[in-house]
Amino acid sequence: MSTPAGAAPAAPSPRVVIADDQDLVRTGFRLILTARGIDVVGVAADGVEAVAAVRRLRPDVVLLDIRMPNMDGLEAARRILAEAPHCRVIMLTTFDLDQYVYAALAAGASGFLLKDVTPEHLAAAVRLVGTGDALLSPSITRRLVERCAPGAAAADRLTTGGAHGELAALTPREREVLTLMGHGRSNAELARQLTLSEATVKTHVARIFAKLSLRDRAQAVVLAYETGLVTPGSVVPFGSARGPEPAG
Repeated sequence: MSTPAGAAPAAPSPRVVIADDQDLVRTGFRLILTARGIDVVGVAADGVEAVAAVRRLRPDVVLLDIRMPNMDGLEAARRILAEAPHCRVIMLTTFDLDQYVYAALAAGASGFLLKDVTPEHLAAAVRLVGTGDALLSPSITRRLVERCAPGAAAADRLTTGGAHGELAALTPREREVLTLMGHGRSNAELARQLTLSEATVKTHVARIFAKLSLRDRAQAVVLAYETGLVTPGSVVPFGSARGPEPAG
C-alpha cells in the first residue's frame, strides 16, 4: 500500500525477543504481539538464552523477565545493553516498584511492565519503546527512584564529584532542565516553567542526553536522583529549578 502524498511513512514494526522462564508467559505474549502485527523473532527461557538470542537475532526490543534461572534478567539486561546499544529492554515483573527494576533502569532499561498487563498495553509499550522513547512516564520513574534508590547522602555524592562528575559538562540551563526532568516535568511543562519554546526545550534535552550518554528520560530521572540534583520528597517551586552548583 502506498503512503498518501504528504503523509509520513508508518514506522516499521519492531522485532522482538521474549525472555521468561514460564512457557505460558512466553507463548501468551508471543500470540498477543503477533496478532497485532509485531514480529516476535525469538524466545528464551533464561538470561543466558536471552543474551545469545540478542547476539544471533539482533532484535529491536527485548521483553526480559527479572527473575529467571541461570542468569537473572538484571544481569542479562546489563550484558545485552553493553553489547547491543541499539536494543531496547523492557523488564517484566510481577511486583510493582520491584527494587530490581530500579537497578535495571540505572543499567539502561527503557521501562518495565507488570505481567498482568493488558494485550493492548503490551503491544503499545513495545511499539513505543521500539521508536526509541522511554516506556515509563517521568512521574512513575520518580516514584520508583524515591522508593528504591540507595540511601547514601546525595549532596555528598554531588559535591565530591564521584561517578557523576560529568555533570560539570552541563550549562546552568541544562542543569536546570535536568533537575526539572527529575521532578517529572514533561517538555510542555518545562517550556511553561522556563518560558521557553518546546523546540528549545527539546534541544536542551537532546544535549543533556548526548553529554551524559543517557538513553531516555527514565535514565535522566535516575541520574538526577543519584547525583543529588533531586532528593526524595523535594519540591521545586514554580520558576525555581536550579540544583546545587558544582564544587569549586
